[in-house]
Amino acid sequence: MSRLRTAGRSSATSGVASLVGLPRLEGAIRGGHSSRRSGFTLIELVITVAIVGILASVALPLGELVVKRSKEQELRASLRQIREAIDAYKKAADEGKVEKKADESGYPRTLDMLVNGIEDVKSPGKVKIYFLRRLPRDPLYADAAGRNAETWGKRSYASPPNAPSEGADVFDVYSLAPGTGLNGIPYKEW
Repeated sequence: MSRLRTAGRSSATSGVASLVGLPRLEGAIRGGHSSRRSGFTLIELVITVAIVGILASVALPLGELVVKRSKEQELRASLRQIREAIDAYKKAADEGKVEKKADESGYPRTLDMLVNGIEDVKSPGKVKIYFLRRLPRDPLYADAAGRNAETWGKRSYASPPNAPSEGADVFDVYSLAPGTGLNGIPYKEW
């Protein structure tokens, strides 16, 4: 009986559709196959590939910019950390906590002294004063094999600021990396 009803409905539906002027939809109603194939055309695929290519060409330079900015922030933080440690060493020397000869400036002789510590001459137990937990590495330095202290340029107290050179002490540090930062200032002058 249900078979007769289904058959009656489809013929009724197609009869109404033909009266109104609509195409017969009985195949679409029953889930049959339509005449158009499913899938993408060649034009749709080419346009999609072109859009993805344009988006990738925009994203790559932005990614490089983010990496460069991150390294520059790390450089800025490392320089600040080392310079604060050098200043703390100088302050300890001025306060008489660090042994200093009459002809010395009071700045550390090497960067490693900041990490290895120095004996406090005022302390009865001769405890060591440490100025850095570890010496940061220059993030822009090209050679990954070098020691952290070797990645920095060092300026002695006796050298002029426009022509820094190493000497008997470490008054300041600077990056040895070539190039210019995003701010337009060469890394050496940071």
